[in-house]
Amino acid sequence: MSTAKDSTPARAGVRKTYKLYVGGAFPRSESGYSYVVNDADGDFVANAALASRKDARDAVVAARKAFSGWSARTAYNRAQIVYRIAEVLEDRRAQFVESVRLGEGVDAARASAIVDESVDRLVWYAGWADKITQVTGSANPVAAPFFNLSSPEPTGVVAVVAPQASSLLGLVSVLAPVIVTGNTAVVITSYERPLPSVNLAEVLATSDVPGGVVNLLTGDWRIPMPWLAAHMDVNGLDLTGVAGDAEAAAELEAAGAENLKRVLRAPAQEPDWFTAPGIERMTSFLETKTVWHPIGI
Repeated sequence: MSTAKDSTPARAGVRKTYKLYVGGAFPRSESGYSYVVNDADGDFVANAALASRKDARDAVVAARKAFSGWSARTAYNRAQIVYRIAEVLEDRRAQFVESVRLGEGVDAARASAIVDESVDRLVWYAGWADKITQVTGSANPVAAPFFNLSSPEPTGVVAVVAPQASSLLGLVSVLAPVIVTGNTAVVITSYERPLPSVNLAEVLATSDVPGGVVNLLTGDWRIPMPWLAAHMDVNGLDLTGVAGDAEAAAELEAAGAENLKRVLRAPAQEPDWFTAPGIERMTSFLETKTVWHPIGI
């Protein structure tokens, strides 16, 4: 007796177009160029946008425009928004597990652990938003009829080279401390493993993060980063993703010295991102403001 074959027609695949994330929107690269992204086995996964210097300039403009509003928000409100990023990332957990598994060549259990730690890392930094001032600020002893208070303020626009090997946990670990303290960010993502970052852009766009607070550029950091390092409207550099390239890191630091940028230097090798973080990444991009006030007037 013959059985009827399944007559359901095969669906055409819905191919995703991967774009940049600038100013809360998803533009194509101004250059019109893209590059091939392969998985850990060398098989084709997608084409990603290759960000140009013009894209980086647009990202800086968007970050500067967003800075005044973002830095003026209460620390509690910034904490709520960063926590919301964690919530949405948790909701899309399966998607991120798959993209990490493909990009980093790990098994499903390891990919799950990376995503879980990324969510927890966001929650951890969200909890610091309204506490970092108490830890780093102070009432200073002054031998005069004044009282003297020091408190931290965000430094401004920070250009970040994201870790190249750790495509999600590393990215979250360098991005969260920048924005939770009131700075805005222009991030150049992992070149070989950009998919978790472009998926994270969609999470940011649906997590109450104002447009321009985070701008994500895919591509080779060597194209826009020297220009960003010398940009007079960029206030800080995080060179974590330049790990192991001491010569390039030194050149970027020298370019940043033109307007006295705060620089978080490149490590000799990429850190173990599962290690519990400290507050250094938050304090690296904070300025200390001291206020004097007379007593008895």
